[in-house]
Amino acid sequence: MRAREEKRNLETIPVGSLGVITLEGCRNLGQKIDYYLVKWRTERESEHKDSLAFAGYQRNSYLLEAKVPRFGSGEAKGVIMESVRGTDLYILVDVCNYSLTYSLCGHENHMSPDDHYQDLKRIISAVGGKARRITVIMPFLYESRQHKRTSRESLDCAIALQELVSMGVDNIITFDAHDARVQNAIPLHGFETVRPSYQFIKGLLRNEKNLQIDSSHMMVISPDEGGMSRAIYIANVLGLDMGMFYKRRDYTRLVDGRNPIVAHEFLGTSVEGKDMIIIDDMISSGDSVVEVAAALKERKARKIFICATFGLFTNGLSRFDQAYRDGLIDKVLTTNLIYQTPELLEREWYINCDMSKYVAYLIDTLNHDTSISDLLDPNERIQRTVSKYKTGKR
Repeated sequence: MRAREEKRNLETIPVGSLGVITLEGCRNLGQKIDYYLVKWRTERESEHKDSLAFAGYQRNSYLLEAKVPRFGSGEAKGVIMESVRGTDLYILVDVCNYSLTYSLCGHENHMSPDDHYQDLKRIISAVGGKARRITVIMPFLYESRQHKRTSRESLDCAIALQELVSMGVDNIITFDAHDARVQNAIPLHGFETVRPSYQFIKGLLRNEKNLQIDSSHMMVISPDEGGMSRAIYIANVLGLDMGMFYKRRDYTRLVDGRNPIVAHEFLGTSVEGKDMIIIDDMISSGDSVVEVAAALKERKARKIFICATFGLFTNGLSRFDQAYRDGLIDKVLTTNLIYQTPELLEREWYINCDMSKYVAYLIDTLNHDTSISDLLDPNERIQRTVSKYKTGKR
């Protein structure tokens, strides 16, 4: 993989000196990304490396020091401790990291997505227009669940995107956006929504032995109609059949702002004796995917693997612990793009899919102003991984 990445980037001149700012909630992921960037650029050979265009190309770290101190009233300011003039700047933010706290008039307050988003704007404001280009990497797109209007209500995600580009952000990179059509709010600016399909498949095959990857022994399941495109992609790449559940709702009443689900109805061929890959963009409370897993078990499915880009687990882990004990699920795979609790990482049923190397590839490639289309479509890498698994060369 590194040889192909070097060939792609070797001769192109960087947009500017690379700089990465990680907000506090994204610190661990940022350090892993920085490790790969330093490693690759130290090893990379180029006849132009000593030219002025490559000034500052090799460094011990690409992380720039920045902080967001708060006043006793809970107000804050963004401070960047190093020069960012002329840099190609990448700002990483995890709006879902609720583990961070600050003092609000003497009370401990946990940071909400709104707090993280405000801190992002503070750092962009501190840049003061001095960077050559600003790219925001926001794995979980802020307010992406409020992406469309159904009544007289706010359209938060679109407003946030417009706000960022008005502040000078050139590109926004997110992962598995709840509805990618929200990018229509900023049609003249860069917006990429990336799916971690390859990392899911790699994580599953590394941790599970003796899986038979063919349409007679495995199926891909979409837990709702909204996630069909994810399931269709993985089913086509792996050569599997797919099925879908649709949520039958009670439209006569509202509970917590939405119509409650009455039942999950299944559309698809027989699942008896087959392994199931349930693919979704996020696990919130987890009720929906566990109910889908139970419905598949009733239809005599064999092993059940749940893959979700974001593991929010808003109601804790007990529901999944019980489902694992009851034999409803075998493994749950989510990425490290958002905060993971230590308890989650210790769970026997959990597989962590590390995305740091992939994000580092995106940053390294974009800094060279080179196409990332082969990174966005992982078909070739998936086929190679599956081929190795089938021949026992893992």
